[in-house]
Amino acid sequence: MALSDASIRALKPRADTFSVTDEKGLSLLVKPTGSKLWRFRYQFQGKPRVMALGSYPEVPLSEARRKRDTARTDVQAGVDPGAEKKKAKLLSVLATANTFSAIAEEYIVTKLIGENRAAITVDKARWLLSHLSPVASLPVAEIKPQELYAALKRLEGSGKHETARRCRSFSSRVFRYAVVTGRAETDPAAMLSGALITPKVKHHAAPIDPAKVGDVLRAIDAYSTGAPITRLALQIAPHVMTRPGELRQALWEEFDLDAAIWRIPAGRMKARRSHAIPLSRQVVDYLREVREFSGPTGYVFPAFHTSRKPMSENTMNQAFRRMGFTGDEVTSHGLRTTASTLLNESGKWHPDAIERSLAHGDSDAVRGIYNRGHYWQERVEMMQWWSDYLDQLRAGGEIVRWRAANDRHLAN
Repeated sequence: MALSDASIRALKPRADTFSVTDEKGLSLLVKPTGSKLWRFRYQFQGKPRVMALGSYPEVPLSEARRKRDTARTDVQAGVDPGAEKKKAKLLSVLATANTFSAIAEEYIVTKLIGENRAAITVDKARWLLSHLSPVASLPVAEIKPQELYAALKRLEGSGKHETARRCRSFSSRVFRYAVVTGRAETDPAAMLSGALITPKVKHHAAPIDPAKVGDVLRAIDAYSTGAPITRLALQIAPHVMTRPGELRQALWEEFDLDAAIWRIPAGRMKARRSHAIPLSRQVVDYLREVREFSGPTGYVFPAFHTSRKPMSENTMNQAFRRMGFTGDEVTSHGLRTTASTLLNESGKWHPDAIERSLAHGDSDAVRGIYNRGHYWQERVEMMQWWSDYLDQLRAGGEIVRWRAANDRHLAN
């Protein structure tokens, strides 16, 4: 007897699953839970088959019968509808697994996280991926250079020339990974090399005139529109000469204030080598003040809204803007340039000691190891001298034009 919507709605679940038939192989399974599932029973090449057609009422009786009739037509044409459905589902799964987004995430996990790259490198990779949304859902093997070019030109059109360039480079690495792992045959991003606008190199703004440095230091001391912990981060930054990310992600466990040493693990360093920083008396005093706000565990400079995350990468630069300094005058990263310039101009310190304090890599591994140990005591003395000199500039003391002084010395 054929089913009707009324008879289906009247079906009540039992202790065991039972089936009611419609016609032409269509039936409805009723589970003890009350769910009702459509089944089409047929024979293909002499063997019985069962094909799922969905659940009721999501698939109403009329739709179930339409699906049944389509499947019966396939059987008559010599096609197994159940096998074709499984094949289509498998192809869909494979297509989803092989989208640009899926391959890119696999690349990030395998090549970046798997090779213990810095957290900031992983974050930047995912940030670049977020800008490639126009191609993210496409099968990686089917992406054409024109499709990728359109996505990159959209970035250029909004003035993000450097972001577009980096996205092309990142996507090229993803495509090459897909080729190596057998999911693609070509790298369409490689064909776009030279097709994008080359952005002008913009260096981090940095004050290198001693009098200007003094102005900046006094402005930091007077900064009161933001959180005290932001001011303290800005006060410490010129002294320690680290990259902004290394400072804002600092953990209390990395500091030994009694020994006046900050040890940054390799995982947080750009060069993937651990880095030790001698701390001047001034920096130790600043850190003891910071500890009243955020210590004794966790992030030294936590985010304003949660202690489980570090201070935002824009916080310090935004503070400089509130002080009235433009992006062409001062940036948090530019403070490293300030230190490098003035320390080198002083003529008091070996260039290698300065480079080691800035955590710059050394192309000669043996020489790099030698320098890390050999210049430690000089770095201890240099960092204290540097903090004392910054205090002198902050107080508006006598400005020594080191380069001119050195030139006169050479002339004699």
